[in-house]
Amino acid sequence: MFSQKDHDQIAAIGASPAIIEQQIESFRKGFPFLKIDRAATVGDGIIRLEEAAVNENINRYESALANKKVLKFVPASGAASRMFKSLFSLMDSYKGTSDDQAKFEKDTSFQSVYTFFRRIDDFAFASDLKETFASGEWEKLLSEKNYPPILRHLLNDEGLGYGNLPKGLLQFHTYKEGPRTPAQEHLVEAANYCTVRGGTAYLHMTVSPEHKEKFTAHIAAKKAAIEAAFGVKIEVSFSIQKPSTDTIAVDPGNQPFRNPDGSLLFRPGGHGALIENLNEMDADVIFIKNIDNVVPDRLKEETYRYKKALAGVLLSVQETVFAYLDTLETADDVQLSEIDSFIRHTLCTQPPAAFDSWDREKKKAYFRSKLNRPMRACGMVKNEGEPGGGPFWAQNSDGSVSLQIAESAQIDTQDPTQKDLMATATHFNPVDLVCAPRDRHGKSFDLLRFRDPQTGFISSKSQGGKELKALELPGLWNGAMSDWNTLFVEVPIITFNPVKTVNDLLRDEHQ
Repeated sequence: MFSQKDHDQIAAIGASPAIIEQQIESFRKGFPFLKIDRAATVGDGIIRLEEAAVNENINRYESALANKKVLKFVPASGAASRMFKSLFSLMDSYKGTSDDQAKFEKDTSFQSVYTFFRRIDDFAFASDLKETFASGEWEKLLSEKNYPPILRHLLNDEGLGYGNLPKGLLQFHTYKEGPRTPAQEHLVEAANYCTVRGGTAYLHMTVSPEHKEKFTAHIAAKKAAIEAAFGVKIEVSFSIQKPSTDTIAVDPGNQPFRNPDGSLLFRPGGHGALIENLNEMDADVIFIKNIDNVVPDRLKEETYRYKKALAGVLLSVQETVFAYLDTLETADDVQLSEIDSFIRHTLCTQPPAAFDSWDREKKKAYFRSKLNRPMRACGMVKNEGEPGGGPFWAQNSDGSVSLQIAESAQIDTQDPTQKDLMATATHFNPVDLVCAPRDRHGKSFDLLRFRDPQTGFISSKSQGGKELKALELPGLWNGAMSDWNTLFVEVPIITFNPVKTVNDLLRDEHQ
C-alpha cells in the first residue's frame, strides 16, 4: 500500500506504517456506537453537594496542597476563526451600497452582525481596533455603515488579525487597568486555586506550533502583574500536539488521500490527541478546562469554590481507593464485600452479569483492575440546551457498566431506545475536570493504557475540491479516558460560560 516515499513521510511525523494501516482499517470498518444503559442523574451517578459538603471538600483540598503538586492544564490551540464566521460572511458579501444596507438590516441571517456593530463599543478589543484607523475614520465608517474596512481591520493582519489568532490571545474582558485575554484569565485562575506550598502555581497550555511564540511573548508580558496582584509565582509551560498523533485522510473509497504532489495527507487527530501531552505532565492533581470558558473577576468566586470542591471529592475517594488496594490481597470476605459495594456505589461501576459465579481470586483480580487506574472528578451542569456530550451509564467491553461522558455522535440515534435514553439526560459536560493521574505509590499511570481505541470519529471533509474522510482520535474526556474511574459532581451553571461566537462576549457574564 505504501511506497518508500510514503514510509519516509510517515516516519517523519513519528508514526509507523502499522498505526496508519490500523487507521485505514477504522475507516473501512467504522466505529461501534457506545451502548448507553441510562442517563446519569442526581442520586444515580451524579453527586450533588450541599453547602456544608462544598466547604468540607474545599478544606480537604486546601489541606492537601502542602503535599501535592497541582497543575492547571488548558488546551489552548483552538483557532478563533469560527468565532467570526458571520463577520467573515458579511465581509465577503457586503459592499456598503444602500441596497446592501437595507438587506443587512432586514435579513435575519445578518442579525447577529447587526448586533455586533450596534454594540461594538462593548467589546474589550474595541479600543485597540479604533487605534488601527486614522483620526475620524472610525466614526465616519460607522456613520456611513461602511463595515467591510472595519471587519478587515479586525480579522485580517492589516489590523488586529483576530481571524488568524487562537482564542487564547483575543481580548475578552475589560478592566480598569486594561483588557484581558483568556490566557491572562487562566493565569488568574491558576493563582487562585493551583498555588501550592512555597507560593507557586503551575499552568500548562497546549498550543499550535505557529502560535507558540506569540503565547510565550504574551505570557511573559502579562504574568508579572498577575503574580504581584496575587502574591504568587506562576510557572507556565507549553507543548504542542504531537505530529505523530495526526491521522491519515482517505478518499471515499477508503484509499489514502494524496496531495497533488503525491504525498499522503495527514490531519490533526482532534483534542483526543492531547492525552499524549497530558501523559507527560508531572503532577498529583491536574485541573482541565477549555481556553474560552472564563469570566471576569467579579464572577470567578464560584469557579474557585467548585474547582476546589471537585478536587476535595476526588482526593477523598482516592484515599479510600488506595486503602482498599493496600488491603485487597489479605482481605477477608467481609472486607471484599465492602470493596465490592464501594466499587458499585461510589465508583459507580457495575460488574459483568457473570460476577456472582466467579471464584474469590477472579473477583479479587476484577477489584484490583477497577481500583488501580487513574481517576477524575467531572463537573456537570444542568442541561439548558447546549450541544455536546453528557453523563451516562454505559456498557464496557468487559461487560461492566460505568460512568462515561458520551458525545451525541457516539450514540446510535437510529435506535429508538438509545435515542430516547439520550434525551433523558439532565446534565451537560462543560469540560470541567480534576484528574488524579498517579497510583498509590506516587507513580504516574501510563494514561495511554486507559483509552478505548474504538471510540473515534469519522467525518466528511474536502481538500482542493475533492471529497475526503477524516479521522479523529478518541476524545480527550470521553474515549481517551474511557477506563478511568469517574465521579460526576453537579456544579453551578455560572461556572460554564464558553465563548463560541464573538457575540457571546456581549452576554452579561462577559461584560
